[in-house]
Amino acid sequence: MKIKSFIYILLACYLATFLRTFIDNNFIVSIIGSLFFGFVIAKKLTYSQEKIILSGFFSCFTSFSGFIYLLYQILNQGNWIKFIIFFNFIILINLITMYFGFWISRKFT
Repeated sequence: MKIKSFIYILLACYLATFLRTFIDNNFIVSIIGSLFFGFVIAKKLTYSQEKIILSGFFSCFTSFSGFIYLLYQILNQGNWIKFIIFFNFIILINLITMYFGFWISRKFT
């Protein structure tokens, strides 16, 4: 990958982090990220475009640490059942949303 691609990745990370500061809800960010991630993976992109959008933008926007922090708070309360339900619910909803984004993208092409 060329230095130009790395600069684009850094700019995508900056933009995603900037947008992330305006949305305080981790679940909403996760849903939005999954929808657009599915939309993007359905497109035929070059290797550089994929890295810039998927690794640069979406990795900073969705922030896996927010998901883990939410689960940590539930686990720290000692509520194992709620932890298991939220863990599975969040993953299932995100997979469905990602597939929906993929499906929408295929309908537009």
